[in-house]
Amino acid sequence: MLPIRTAIRTFSISTCTRSSFVEEMQRNYIPTNSFQRTLLSCGSAIVSLLNPHRGDMIACLGEVTGENAIKYMREKMLETPEGTQILKEMPRINSSTVSFEALSQMPANTVGRVYADFMTDNKITADSRLLVQFISDPELAYVMQRYREVHDLVHATLFMKTTMLGEVTVKWVEGIQTKLPMCINGGIWGAGRLKPKHRKLYLKYYLPWAIRTGNTAKFMQGIYYEKRWDQDIDDFHREMNIIKLV
Repeated sequence: MLPIRTAIRTFSISTCTRSSFVEEMQRNYIPTNSFQRTLLSCGSAIVSLLNPHRGDMIACLGEVTGENAIKYMREKMLETPEGTQILKEMPRINSSTVSFEALSQMPANTVGRVYADFMTDNKITADSRLLVQFISDPELAYVMQRYREVHDLVHATLFMKTTMLGEVTVKWVEGIQTKLPMCINGGIWGAGRLKPKHRKLYLKYYLPWAIRTGNTAKFMQGIYYEKRWDQDIDDFHREMNIIKLV
């Protein structure tokens, strides 16, 4: 039997290569013209505001309104060797590429264990993230796919719950770092849904922390989390310049 660390590294190497992602993306791609994209933008924005649980509409909104932001994200990833390696290899995060059972057996203070516990506690599956549909460029499509698949890792490593307060806080961090209009709007409009008690906490603690973290932390979309499962979470925070909200 492989040692835990070896087993995790072995199972966490993505079985979905760059070429297979491109093939999958091309099968899933839906061509649209300017008029159709405008309709999709307006429709998905309205539905997302009325029902923030419509993940399909939020995903659509992110794709059709985020071209400039996605290009910016790619450039940010290319600024570091780690981000460059992600773009080169195009790893995926799902139940076929990551052994959550193995992660759940890791020491409690490791990145992998923090992630596995977060997913278990919140009853989330890594297979719930929709595939990109409306982005024709394979690399830009992957950047958007990567954003979706590391969203739960951002939540987990920032110790933010999946409550409305936690979601709004993470959206601010992501909005500042990625420039995605979807995230920025989510942070603004989502705050309006907070209950009075949570709104006070948000304005006094969570929002200032999110703004500081978004501006000072390393670019979280450019972190190769799969190669850091066994890293101590406190060391991870120090390296990424993240100060935990107490």
